[in-house]
Amino acid sequence: MNKARDMVLSLVFPRRCPICDRPVKPYGALACEECETGVRYVRGETCCRCGKPLNGSEALRSSEYCEDCARRRHDFDRGFSLFEYRSVSDSIYRFKYKGRREYAAWYGEKMAGELGDDLLRLNPDALVPIPIHRSKMRVRGYNQAGLLARELGSLLNVPVRDDLLVRDKKTSPLKDATPDERNNILRGAFKIGVNDVKLKTIIIIDDIYTTGATMDEASRTLRSRGVEKIYFATLSIGKGV
Repeated sequence: MNKARDMVLSLVFPRRCPICDRPVKPYGALACEECETGVRYVRGETCCRCGKPLNGSEALRSSEYCEDCARRRHDFDRGFSLFEYRSVSDSIYRFKYKGRREYAAWYGEKMAGELGDDLLRLNPDALVPIPIHRSKMRVRGYNQAGLLARELGSLLNVPVRDDLLVRDKKTSPLKDATPDERNNILRGAFKIGVNDVKLKTIIIIDDIYTTGATMDEASRTLRSRGVEKIYFATLSIGKGV
């Protein structure tokens, strides 16, 4: 009965492709086969800290770190990302702001397939999505990082703890802020939402990594309650320039 119901719903409300946003072809897939060839995965040499693709000059120097991570200390241990941001920026925008919750199934499948082995080798106790402020939750109705974490957690058989971090501070948009401004905006943005944190190794989940300000603030909050190893996995990351 559930399969029949899902089939009827898919005919009335066809699944949208996460890349082109048109009904998926072929029927039953999570994304159009043709569209999947147009996205760019993170490949080649990457920063040993944040996972950002190294640009030409960094690679020529055989650098282990991108220019940003070579200049400043981060509070997380290591990061992993799936796509180069520019190739999926429109998709992520619709996922976050246009109600395209169904995109999470394809995102999670691709993250599990491409990053799953690396993430499981970390032996994580839980996946922890970056939370959004309650005012945004009222308007949007969902947290895109939470949807992504649940899809990935189900595929990797890793628990998801969306109660661990709380967005305690409503912050202004970060898009046009400098790295220092981002750090100031996010200072004190998170708090721990449970009485006792018994996790030692966690993987933070979010949609985009840019300067690392959000990851650093979340990591500092978690470390203050005894978490020892903190990694992150994001759907996308900016390419070094």
